[in-house]
Amino acid sequence: MSKIKGIYAASMSILDNNLSLNIDKTIKHSEKIIDQGCHGVAIFGSTGQAQLISVSEKIKLLSKLSESKYRDKYLIGTGLNSLSETINLMKIASSLNFNNFLVMPPAYYKYGDNEVIEFYSRIVESSPESRIILYNFEKLCGYKFSISCIEELVKKFPEQIIGVKDSSYNLFENLKIENFSVLPGSELKLLKSLELGCEGIITATCNVTAAISRKVYEDFFNKKTQTVNELLCNVRSVFDQFNLISGLHSFLSEEDKIYRNILPPLSLLNEKDKKKLTEDLRKLNFKLGPLKAA
Repeated sequence: MSKIKGIYAASMSILDNNLSLNIDKTIKHSEKIIDQGCHGVAIFGSTGQAQLISVSEKIKLLSKLSESKYRDKYLIGTGLNSLSETINLMKIASSLNFNNFLVMPPAYYKYGDNEVIEFYSRIVESSPESRIILYNFEKLCGYKFSISCIEELVKKFPEQIIGVKDSSYNLFENLKIENFSVLPGSELKLLKSLELGCEGIITATCNVTAAISRKVYEDFFNKKTQTVNELLCNVRSVFDQFNLISGLHSFLSEEDKIYRNILPPLSLLNEKDKKKLTEDLRKLNFKLGPLKAA
């Protein structure tokens, strides 16, 4: 069983002026960041405004995405508060030959490890062909995975529970399971996590840092001197001053106005914050696109 590894972006969702999902441009955006350096992307993660987009729109996009030349490079975010809708979306995705999923536990209600194990058990039992990356992000869902919970899930379902995206950062330094991928959710953790034996990252800001993130990754494994990790970390730190979705949409809207469309209650940065974001990135001499040869 192949492991999920490398540089992954939590890809953005592109909306029309009426706030409906623009399927073609969302797919084109995800393919573009793969071309810029990402090994793959997660569709309908937090950065993709997944909890605000309708299930029907997600299904339409997945149908079209199944035709992409990069179909095998996608993780499909299917974590919804409704267990039945999560399972149904995974079954539909599986019927389109997507089998790698990113699944966050439900939000709002309080629960512990036993309830989380039951939640994922029902998913796996209903969709046994699925390969699931757990999504550890306490800030959004209110629950933080423990090492013991993950170990129990992998013990029960070694073929289905294949990794974790660690955006709470309590796992990547100490979680060691054979044939299991650990992927922190920030470029700030990339180099350290690789040194610890982790497999890569899944991050929001890889929508704009794909090229330099990939260079840090490749230079690590090729045992080359790190020449862009400082820039990578500085760029991430600039975006971390703001809501990441708001910052990314505001930044990319300078290139294409369609990025100005964002689903309420999310919003673009105000003019003061947008100016600071732009100026801070300019000071770093940060530019989008592939790296130029030295």
